[in-house]
Amino acid sequence: MPMTAELSALNITEDAYRLVSRAESGLAAQFEQIDAIRLINQAKVLSALRKNRVEARHFSGSTGYGYGDIGRDTLDRVFADVFRAEAALVRPQLVSGTHALSLCLYGLARKGTRFVSVTGKPYDTLLETVGLAKSEGGIDSIIDLGAQFEIVELTKDGGIDIEKAREAVRVNNTVVYIQRSRGYDWRPSVSIQEIREAIAALRQSNPDATFVVDNCYGEFTETQEPTDAGADLMVGSLIKNPGGGLAPTGAYIAGKQALLDRIQYRLTAPGIGAEVGSWPAGYLPFYQGLFLAPHVVGESLKGAVLLSATLESLGYNVMPGPGALRSDITQSVRFGSKEKLLQFCRIVQSASPVDGHAVPEPWPMPGYQHDVVMAAGTFVQGASIELSADAPLKEPYIGYIQGGLTYEHCKLALMMLVGEMGSDNP
Repeated sequence: MPMTAELSALNITEDAYRLVSRAESGLAAQFEQIDAIRLINQAKVLSALRKNRVEARHFSGSTGYGYGDIGRDTLDRVFADVFRAEAALVRPQLVSGTHALSLCLYGLARKGTRFVSVTGKPYDTLLETVGLAKSEGGIDSIIDLGAQFEIVELTKDGGIDIEKAREAVRVNNTVVYIQRSRGYDWRPSVSIQEIREAIAALRQSNPDATFVVDNCYGEFTETQEPTDAGADLMVGSLIKNPGGGLAPTGAYIAGKQALLDRIQYRLTAPGIGAEVGSWPAGYLPFYQGLFLAPHVVGESLKGAVLLSATLESLGYNVMPGPGALRSDITQSVRFGSKEKLLQFCRIVQSASPVDGHAVPEPWPMPGYQHDVVMAAGTFVQGASIELSADAPLKEPYIGYIQGGLTYEHCKLALMMLVGEMGSDNP
């Protein structure tokens, strides 16, 4: 298709249009694989909704204590079935993935509990929870409560170091923590197969260990989830993949019922747990967002593959490459300079449907160790299943782009990006 006035109105040049189109023409095999994955995931979601006999009445909200909230309780069962878990705790009151992860860790922490992260240092916003950074408010970390937290670094190629992890998890009362996504690291995400192999190997060293997976950015990128691979618990945010771009807030924890019984009392209070919690606005966007999630994640993955292929052809260092296995929706690009990184984020912001006129600036975001620049012209504030980009301002100045409700939006934003940034000139 030739260039049109509509494309020109977005300041897309003919050269950028041709370059992106040429990269797209070589991605048929990758796109076919993504389509196959999302068909299976769509079937899982549809089956769960049908099994739980979801009706319009489940979309209504509740008030006060929320006793007998059938929409809330049914949503829990739907998520549990989608993720093939014994139970799930899905709540709009969980404000982020970090909140849900912290709730999970505090719920499991006892005096003498040993937490072992086998994927290196956790994401920045979790460092105060695990005691690797000091809380400004003096709030107790899990270490202050008598637990321990140990890190097993990844191998040089970004894989889980099974042999070192074996030694670390031999102690009784161990919780093994696995972060599926790359966070702000230059490494591959952890695939479901790697999670399965790691859990199987480490259970040989400690059959009683509990395995918790931070599943943020990973849902529906493969045909299975960490609970399929042996994880006892997995945690994620609803304004990422499983919310499908419609969930306005919230997060989930899914896994073993006995563990969720402990965690739910941290959500409210002992003896009350998951029996209360109202949401007057109603649950329609959570149900509908979950239904759309496999498709939306596929759109996001296609956009990431196209960006990877295009920028690689221009000389940029990208991870993952266009043909690599993807286990999260994040695409990393190494820019090498602060100026190019900021330019990248500002162009992504300018390609946004909301606040496209705004100019993102770095700032000291709560929970992060460096100033962070974020481009997020999203309908739901901070929703990284929508096209967004962010980065800590530190060498080697890596940008992280994720999301995209539609492939077409990803493609248009990429053409705008290529037109303004051009090739990499280190």
